[in-house]
Amino acid sequence: MKKIVSIVLCLVTLLTLSAPAFAVNQSRAVIGADLNPMQADMVYAAFGLRRGDVIELTVTNAEERHYLEGFVDSRVIGTRSISSVYVELLPPGSGMSVTTSNISWCTGDMYISALGTAGITDARIVVAAPFEVSGTAALAGVYKAYEDMTGVRLDDLAKLVSTQELTVTGDLAQQIGSMDSTSIVGDLKLMLNETKNMSDEEIIGVIDGLAGQYNVSLTDTQKRQLVSLCRSLEQLNPDQLKSRVEQVQGTIQKMSEAKSKIVSFAESVKEFMDTFSAFMDKVKEFMDRFK
Repeated sequence: MKKIVSIVLCLVTLLTLSAPAFAVNQSRAVIGADLNPMQADMVYAAFGLRRGDVIELTVTNAEERHYLEGFVDSRVIGTRSISSVYVELLPPGSGMSVTTSNISWCTGDMYISALGTAGITDARIVVAAPFEVSGTAALAGVYKAYEDMTGVRLDDLAKLVSTQELTVTGDLAQQIGSMDSTSIVGDLKLMLNETKNMSDEEIIGVIDGLAGQYNVSLTDTQKRQLVSLCRSLEQLNPDQLKSRVEQVQGTIQKMSEAKSKIVSFAESVKEFMDTFSAFMDKVKEFMDRFK
């Protein structure tokens, strides 16, 4: 009996030692390699940290190009690595939060959706730059931070598809807004078991249906981009992808509801100010009669 217990304990120990070290609550800062010290201090300020507070890695333009080439115009990628990220791993089930500073093209919900595709679902992330940039290159920094903290390499194909998703969603967002574009892409990701057996034209029919639901209009080029994205997503493990999409969609929905409340409050304030302004104009008009 003692021998059996000893064997079991040894097996448990070996399994524990060989399991990936998902170091929850670890954090990393990944700084664009071409930032000067003053610019690096600026992104650290956006992170809410000082240089030296956290383990620092760097990401190069070559690393960014590895993921972006083929999806983003080379002139947009540029020759310098500027985008920087702070990544903190959270316990499973915590969800994602992404905030940005000086990022002009990518929004938090777009990052959350794309990172879910790559396999990252529980983290707090800040994407920052010392001046305004698109933010598409930031994914390379997040991948690097995650792999350094966990010791687990993310699937290479999933990372490439994640980058494709971010760029397609970003293109759509320029016309229909980030929440609608992210929602359409998210819906398509949940339908891959059906769309993988469809022709391209049949998928376009599905996309037209989704566009109608969100009351938006898409160009033929945008529809083709979404079809291409579907074909790329079909190469990933469908069960794993569906699980990740479901995990991040709750977070995206909460962000959408929060934005709606802010917009509603802002509209209420505007209506009050318009009414008040009209009232003051009438008072002024009345007082002018007695001058």
